[in-house]
Amino acid sequence: MGTPREPYIFSLPNPSSAICLAGDREENIKLLAEETDVKLVLRGLDLIIDGSPSQTRLCEQVIKALKPMWSQDRAIAAVDIRAAKQAIVEKRADEWSDRSTISRNRRGDSIQPRTYRQQQYVKAMESNDLIFGVGPAGTGKTYLAAVAAVSALQSQKFERIILTRPAVEAGESLGFLPGDLQQKIDPYLRPLYDAMHEMIGAEKVPQLMERGIIEVAPLAYMRGRTLSNSFIIVDEAQNTTAAQMKMVLTRLGFKSRMVVTGDITQIDLPRHQKSGLIIAMNILQGVQGVSFNIFDKNDVVRHPLVHHIIAAYEEAEAE
Repeated sequence: MGTPREPYIFSLPNPSSAICLAGDREENIKLLAEETDVKLVLRGLDLIIDGSPSQTRLCEQVIKALKPMWSQDRAIAAVDIRAAKQAIVEKRADEWSDRSTISRNRRGDSIQPRTYRQQQYVKAMESNDLIFGVGPAGTGKTYLAAVAAVSALQSQKFERIILTRPAVEAGESLGFLPGDLQQKIDPYLRPLYDAMHEMIGAEKVPQLMERGIIEVAPLAYMRGRTLSNSFIIVDEAQNTTAAQMKMVLTRLGFKSRMVVTGDITQIDLPRHQKSGLIIAMNILQGVQGVSFNIFDKNDVVRHPLVHHIIAAYEEAEAE
């Protein structure tokens, strides 16, 4: 019989780091153990890791990748642990750990990309004029675009923000909604509003809209216009037709940037119509100045259950 393997001990520098890494009711310790397939116990400042050499090494690498968070007492969520592990598996741990702040919300909290692909998406929005963010619900594609837009407006890189999306929503249409045009389209743009409220306050958004600095309109209202000096967000683009997508992409004017977001698994168009987003992704591959950013379930930053829901649906659809 061989000599029993001694558990590996990772020592944390102080109690606050240990508390931060452990999370509420040690939920992070449980998830770390589950994701790296080790037994993990926190005793004082010591994390006792019991597993095979490869499992132990992976667990230690995840903990070290999270160091910029636990060493600065920043809250660590399940998505951070999964994202750190994914970055290590993809050999991108150093890039993932070195995530920069996009902006700060009204409370002064740092807003950062949570996963490697989100980080690449943010970089793409800094260096390209046309950016596509495509992936399932909860991957931050719309939220990060709105944060980037407000940040660019505040730094005077652009004169206005234009928010638009097609008025197609699971069988409903604008005509069935009560109120004037603004009241009709507000529910369609709620995710964008949520991000802007967090950044600049709910009371300031209507003021900026009245002054034309923030413009909200259905996609059909973009026809015939040239959108210059603007940060344009086209949301729910999977519900555009081929003609609508070509129309909105060709609205891009001088000194403007356009971010197109969508989820090709949630197309609400009639069956005989092809999604303009899918067509654009095929046609524009390789065009200089166009960036495609594809997210998957590993980039979900909502409730941890959303990650499992998407995975379950993917498995069912594959079968």
